[in-house]
Amino acid sequence: MDIRTKLIVFLVVTFSVTSFAQIKIGDTIPSIELQNSQEVKVNINKFKEKYVLIDFWASWCGPCRVGNKKLVQMHKDLDSSKIEIIGISIDTDATKWGKAIEKDKINFLQLIDPKGFDANAAVIFGVEELPSKFLFDSNGILIMKNPTDQEIINLINK
Repeated sequence: MDIRTKLIVFLVVTFSVTSFAQIKIGDTIPSIELQNSQEVKVNINKFKEKYVLIDFWASWCGPCRVGNKKLVQMHKDLDSSKIEIIGISIDTDATKWGKAIEKDKINFLQLIDPKGFDANAAVIFGVEELPSKFLFDSNGILIMKNPTDQEIINLINK
């Protein structure tokens, strides 16, 4: 097999594996254990009986940093017994991640999967751009990808 054929086969296999791994509407929240900002491992599927909003971001992403400010305000405004907000950073530099958390005054759960877009969590969720948000219902079922802030607020305040 020549190099071109090998490359094509590799790309087809890689694409096939990744496309099957990506979470879809109706799927349950995956069991992924990541380190939080206090260096404690947390499994994202442990949150039950309330909505879970997972926000993928990175310290170097301008739109993410703007979104952080909105999520901080949303976290203050919404009833925490109804929703859990979880930030998952794909920063490759944990120091920059920590500084961004501090600067943006983020006080909801922050986790890191430090391998950029190749991070296991990013691959499972199919994250191809930042920020990316995933909203799960109280049964742990994915109900929305990239919901607007207003859609989240309306759903929680029903």
